[in-house]
Amino acid sequence: MQWLRSLIFTTFFFASSVFFGFIIVCAGVLPYPQRFALARAWGLTQLWAVRVLCGLHYTVEGEHHIPAGAHIAFWRHSSAWETMAQAVVFPAQAWVLKREIRWIPCVGWATMCLKAIAIDRKAHTAAVMQVVTQGRARLAAGIWVMVFPEGTRVGVGERRRYGLSGAMLATQSGAKIVPVAHNAGRFWARRGLLKQAGTIRVVIGPPIEAAGRDARVVTEEARAWIDAKVAELGG
Repeated sequence: MQWLRSLIFTTFFFASSVFFGFIIVCAGVLPYPQRFALARAWGLTQLWAVRVLCGLHYTVEGEHHIPAGAHIAFWRHSSAWETMAQAVVFPAQAWVLKREIRWIPCVGWATMCLKAIAIDRKAHTAAVMQVVTQGRARLAAGIWVMVFPEGTRVGVGERRRYGLSGAMLATQSGAKIVPVAHNAGRFWARRGLLKQAGTIRVVIGPPIEAAGRDARVVTEEARAWIDAKVAELGG
């Protein structure tokens, strides 16, 4: 039965994402806060659907750690779930994502309307500079920047080296890094259809000051906190 529920949700997810993508593209002339409100509505819709259809709930701890203003959030990336949750948990934001997503009809076009920073992950240095340059523009406009520092989804118990682009953006812009850990991978495998029933725990950590510091040191501080918390959560 859980497999059937997961299949129904997956079908709903793709269909509704195309629908919301179309709406966001049509709303491209609206001010950014109103465009992002549609993205948040998309996220809320998906979280509601996966709760109703698959019994997958979530809790958020540490919301008081989200500072005023626009900063950078580092999210553990282990499933598709957090791509929806980040739009709900944090203020108006721009996502750092692989450029191939832009080519998805409606959905990819919508990410561009939402000021996503689409990078070529093979470009390395050029991609880092793109995140720094475009990220500074987003922050200056009062828009948060969401970063998956591993660069790709990682399985439960797996660890990957963090990229430096998010920390470099923080050190050069003066923005803080807010680390986010969760155990979504336990319930929603990175390439799996099955969504297990249960409750995902999201924990937001204390902001990390980055201005004037070495990007590698800042990255390691964020990685250490996230890895320790993910291990504690069993993710």
